[in-house]
Amino acid sequence: MTTVRQRRVGKGTEGAEEQPSEKSVKPDGKILSDHTGGKLWNILSVTVGGIVAISLGLLTSVYVATLHENDLWFSNIKEVEREISFRTECGLYYSYYKQMIQAASIQQGLHGLVYDNKTESVRTINILERMNVYQEVFLSILYRILPIQQYLEPVYFYIYTLFGLQAVYVIALYVTSWLLSGTWLSGLLAACWYITNRIDTTRVEFTIPLRENWALPFFAVQIAAITYLLRTNLQPARERLTFMAVFIATFLFSLMWQFNQFMMLIQALALFVLDCFDLLPTAKVTWLYIIQISGLLLVCVLQFFNSMILGSLLISFNTSVLIARIIQKNLKKGPLLNRLGKLILHVLLVLCLTLLINKFIKKILNLESDEHIFKFLKAKFGFGATRDFDANLYLCEEAFGLLPLNTFSRLSDTLLFYIYVFVLLFMTVAAVIVAFRNLSGSNQVQLMEKMGECTITLKPDAAYSLIHTVLFGCLALSTMRMKYLWTSHMCVFASFGLCSTEVWKLVLKCIRLYTSQRMQVMKYSIPIITLLYISYKFWPGIMDELSELREFYDPDTVELMNWIKSNTPNTAVFAGSMQLLAGVKLCTGRTLTNHPHYEDKNLRERTKQIYQIYAKRSPEDVYGILRSFGTDYVILEDSICYERRHSRGCRLRDLLDIANGHIMDGLGENEPDLKPSTYPRFCEEIKKNLPSYTTHFIRVFQNKTFHVYKLAKHK
Repeated sequence: MTTVRQRRVGKGTEGAEEQPSEKSVKPDGKILSDHTGGKLWNILSVTVGGIVAISLGLLTSVYVATLHENDLWFSNIKEVEREISFRTECGLYYSYYKQMIQAASIQQGLHGLVYDNKTESVRTINILERMNVYQEVFLSILYRILPIQQYLEPVYFYIYTLFGLQAVYVIALYVTSWLLSGTWLSGLLAACWYITNRIDTTRVEFTIPLRENWALPFFAVQIAAITYLLRTNLQPARERLTFMAVFIATFLFSLMWQFNQFMMLIQALALFVLDCFDLLPTAKVTWLYIIQISGLLLVCVLQFFNSMILGSLLISFNTSVLIARIIQKNLKKGPLLNRLGKLILHVLLVLCLTLLINKFIKKILNLESDEHIFKFLKAKFGFGATRDFDANLYLCEEAFGLLPLNTFSRLSDTLLFYIYVFVLLFMTVAAVIVAFRNLSGSNQVQLMEKMGECTITLKPDAAYSLIHTVLFGCLALSTMRMKYLWTSHMCVFASFGLCSTEVWKLVLKCIRLYTSQRMQVMKYSIPIITLLYISYKFWPGIMDELSELREFYDPDTVELMNWIKSNTPNTAVFAGSMQLLAGVKLCTGRTLTNHPHYEDKNLRERTKQIYQIYAKRSPEDVYGILRSFGTDYVILEDSICYERRHSRGCRLRDLLDIANGHIMDGLGENEPDLKPSTYPRFCEEIKKNLPSYTTHFIRVFQNKTFHVYKLAKHK
């Protein structure tokens, strides 16, 4: 088991483009200039705000890089230890970067990925089709052509790139908040919250090659571009450039993460809701739907027409929305009840079309790659219990459970959660009022004349940010692993609200204390006080964290990897747990039977079969299964065979027993139809060296954690 131990001593402008919300507006739409020196002030403000944004981004990058170094002593440990530190699927992804670096040429490296026979034994697969590893390919090519080999090791080029993307991430969050509020003070607050809530906003320092660490910075850039796109009075040239920025960011995000389609589906749902209530310009929403589809289809082409992309719900949903619009042309006309009726029909039509199109595509393509996700969702939300091994494997992992309550206490320590809820409540009220007004068909000009200063408005970019945070909040609450999509935007949303003219105007009007001067005081003083509080409370902790030195320590895994490299042929095939085998491939280059990239039905079935080494099966059965996949060596882990991390019913051996129809070990209830197995547990019994086991399996390596057995080759 990999651990760390204490290190031994000695070894707005104010908005880039101002909106006329706070200036005097004549009925003919002309804006009265507040002062003649506005342009000079805007240039100065943008310059200062830009410098602050870049500085905070670079500081964040250095911060997480330092934490990574301090936690592992990465610069001092051996190469095999560095590679072991890339846990589970991270090691698998990094192995392709290493493979490309070590290839005789770029062409040979690419050929090895397209015709790969070492990731899954007795099977040739296309890595570029199955996995999102174009970033590793691009980075390896860049490393080969740049004159940096003598100065920078490949592993440092890789991790520094990921830490550099954190700078892009923070700058994008900063800019989004700045665009929403009109002041870069809001961006400063968002970046500070992101850093001080690091435990809940990122995990890049200990899961570096994870796909989300590549993808989320570009998702943040896309959100910033959409925020700018949704501004009113945007010039046509700037609008076209912004659409291009949205497309590029969407494409890069989609290229780098296999779960991109699900994230963008939630984004498409947000656009759909806002469009239905007239909170966004329909033309821009239509183009955003098209950009999502085209970006995903371009990725599909690059991934050799990956069927999972073609059968995605996102493509079916966006296509359905565009078709439904053609069918229902007068959706946004008529009185309130008429429009509500049309809206309900529109939603039902889109839903039915989505299901029909998606089912049709999956039937044509015979697509089953993502069925485990829907089985997991069905069981998670209580639509019937399941004995499906793959679904239960997800259900029993803490990362796929509900968001723990202690997350909110940590977010509250920085005041982030309190302010977020405060802003969310006010923005939700404003959104409901504006949506009702839009549906009722009231003329906005007449309404403003009647209500005067009491009019509640909601800008399109703020409306999008509201629905975005609500939907991704629901996702995070239901699945802890997805919290990083929510908490980073929470920083943006809370900081925007705290620095927003609209929010403070509404608050002060509600308590009958509104004046322009008070509103300006609140808009700037409260964020500054919050920043001072965060600095006072968390700066000492950050300094202590940066001064704490630890060391990577996992001697058993290091010993195993060194033994494999020294004592097994390069063509040897290894079976074992998905997580460990990813490290075996990275550290030794040996062929695997299975691996952690789970988005393939054949691989899932293969993994379930390989995992019979931890079930109650006969040695003959296990031997036959392993040999059918060409296995030469099998690695058994005590941490799985005698697992205590999960409760009864969620241990891997329990999931296998249930799937096999066997009674689980230990005290507790079993379902009535489960039967006792006629065989003992394989991983326990094989260690007794009984003749029925030694006929097929010969132990060739053992330490406190791992047992390696060589399979006999019978004629």
